[in-house]
Amino acid sequence: MNTTIEHPTMTAIDRCDACGAQAYVRVEMAAGELYFCAHHARKHATKIAEVAINIVDETNLIPA
Repeated sequence: MNTTIEHPTMTAIDRCDACGAQAYVRVEMAAGELYFCAHHARKHATKIAEVAINIVDETNLIPA
């Protein structure tokens, strides 16, 4: 049996835990979740990859 987990799209209410800007990346870990703006997600990408169970990246939704 395959189970698909739906992740709601982040909104303007979701804020980066590092700086408070709008979050576009949600990092799901065993101990909970962290939210990051695109800048901080890139800055901490190596560490995020080490601890994440799942990464929801919606940076493609950033207006050009």
